[in-house]
Amino acid sequence: MELFTEVEAQLEVLRSVLGDDDATPLSAHLAALDDAAVLRALEASSSLIRVAQGVQLVASGVVARRSERASGHGGLAQARGHRGAVTLVQAITGGSRAEAARTVRVGESLMLGSATDAPVSASNQSDAPAAQPGAAPAARVWHAVIDDAVVCSVLTPAQHDAIRRGLGEPPEPTGVGDSRAGSAQCTEAEALAAAAREAWAVAAAELVTEAGRCTVEELARTARTIRDRLDPEGAEARFLARYEARSFRMWTDADGIHRGSLVFDDEAALWVRTIVDSALRPRRGGPRFVDPDESAQATDLADEPRSNDQLAYDLMLDVLRAGALADAETVFGTRQAGVRVVRVVASDNSETSDRAGTHGHAEDGLTFLPGATVDQRVCETGVVSLTVNGRGNPLDVGREQRLFTPRQRVALAARDGGCRWPQCDRPASYCEAHHTVAWSDGGRTDVDDGILLCRHHHMNLHHHGWWITRLAHPHRQGRDREEPAGADYRLHHPSGTTIDLHPRLALRYAWGDIDPPPPRFRPAA
Repeated sequence: MELFTEVEAQLEVLRSVLGDDDATPLSAHLAALDDAAVLRALEASSSLIRVAQGVQLVASGVVARRSERASGHGGLAQARGHRGAVTLVQAITGGSRAEAARTVRVGESLMLGSATDAPVSASNQSDAPAAQPGAAPAARVWHAVIDDAVVCSVLTPAQHDAIRRGLGEPPEPTGVGDSRAGSAQCTEAEALAAAAREAWAVAAAELVTEAGRCTVEELARTARTIRDRLDPEGAEARFLARYEARSFRMWTDADGIHRGSLVFDDEAALWVRTIVDSALRPRRGGPRFVDPDESAQATDLADEPRSNDQLAYDLMLDVLRAGALADAETVFGTRQAGVRVVRVVASDNSETSDRAGTHGHAEDGLTFLPGATVDQRVCETGVVSLTVNGRGNPLDVGREQRLFTPRQRVALAARDGGCRWPQCDRPASYCEAHHTVAWSDGGRTDVDDGILLCRHHHMNLHHHGWWITRLAHPHRQGRDREEPAGADYRLHHPSGTTIDLHPRLALRYAWGDIDPPPPRFRPAA
């Protein structure tokens, strides 16, 4: 089997790195190796773990299938004294219940994606339905691409779970499976359902590629955002359901400590998070401050003996006490808290306008917001117009000043969505604007030559000799030149290594780079 070939190859790497000296402790042996050898050992051992995880996931899926509720006490898990597959897997793996539940979820997905059904157990193989001669092979489920990726160790179980749960299930149009519907209506409904499944399959394939460029947390957020982009009617229903679930309660525990619990709706969560982020950004690696007063405030906050949680608590009480009369500069620091919302609006009645609709997304986190909520925000706070091309790239502004203006920062945030360094999920408000061509070398303070980097990666770039180039410069190559698909920036290391920086997948959907299915679905709750 190819599985064993991969295992043997990685074991051979470990043997070449670690040798056959059994007398030396592993920790001492690894500590004596150079950096390259340590990384080879880490990569080989990680590959072995991924291969083993593939077997573990499929086996857990089989266990789950043989432990279904319909099996009663005769199920595989129940016969061994467990309530279900999750507790059995947890007992065998020794992990947490959450890890076991995720393993079972991914395993069940793999079983759903398999082309054929294995018999439930060896004892009842004679009861398994026989395949009909000449029958067409079963259609693959839309998530087969992520199932294959996790089995082939392209995705980790955590990444698979993030994509699968984030995308949910494609919505079913009215008429599918309805015996009362006419044949023409059923045919149209089936075509729409097939289009939805195809759109979800394309999104899943895109997310497999995206998984190598971002954290698991950002991957999950991106999957949820894409789901909402593909199914805006269902997104609004889910938004309203989370709004109905909002709650606040207080209680006193046995030790006399007063406690509280908040369940936020989406908009309130964005508002509260931006309040806390605005105040604590210097403690959490936010941008550097040029103004001496702002720099002094940031230093004072960094030296503050209170923990971040204590600071956040005191901040929220200050906001509650002060209410609408709070002094923004005193409470929030350099930037008043607020939720910035991005809405894509075509300049004419083109297809882009119909496709985008009226919905939008938050600048930080790219959280989907229904059109009604965006309209409400416009009434309360107004708008800042921004002209862009079809890929979300704002027009250049020129070389009048060295520092990027607030409006340029808004443009960069709309285009980049946060730090562009690989595997970084810092939001736009935590980022600094970097000149891809240094000002001292004739670079322009222009959004075409600017890119968002968080403070850590901005410092890393300047201190370790990295540099970034853009793969297409509209102001140098002409406005009519179409930018290449895929990466728009490239990160270079002094050693010669290069990493292509791709736009965030959620923003590609927002700017209409990928067509959604026809918008005639029953809202998916």
